[in-house]
Amino acid sequence: MSEFRIVHEYPHPPEKVWRALTEPALIPLWTSAGQGGRPVGFAPVVGTRFQFVAKPQPGWRGIVDCEVLEASEPSRLRYTWVGDEGGAATHVTYRLEPTAGGTRFTFEHTGFTGIGGFLVSKVLASVRKKMLGVALPALLDDLDDAGKLRPGSTLEPKS
Repeated sequence: MSEFRIVHEYPHPPEKVWRALTEPALIPLWTSAGQGGRPVGFAPVVGTRFQFVAKPQPGWRGIVDCEVLEASEPSRLRYTWVGDEGGAATHVTYRLEPTAGGTRFTFEHTGFTGIGGFLVSKVLASVRKKMLGVALPALLDDLDDAGKLRPGSTLEPKS
């Protein structure tokens, strides 16, 4: 089995980070550092089935099928991730912990199997590092304390 974990500290409260991670209009603003997956049908509610939809690539249809397994605002979100139609599910977990300076965010993606899974985990880890290390901090900096884009933001919400 392969897995990866990325931990970042953001100088923002957990509620603001949670909103950036779970608000459907805001998600594409940080996932755009990868394939720009936009959530379709997403809500941070256990049992919700949703998809991340992006531009298809050679060998990938551009859709990830997911189901929310656990949601505890503003501290934990866990969902399945099926990147290939009929493929085995892997699991994504977001953990947010308050710190003196803001929020410690841990992203885990587990359950990759075989050599193919190992390779996919390496590609996804590289993309997620950019999303969480560059794009998400930029979004957080452009959100006000209520989690809304600041006037004059160059980021455009997606719906």
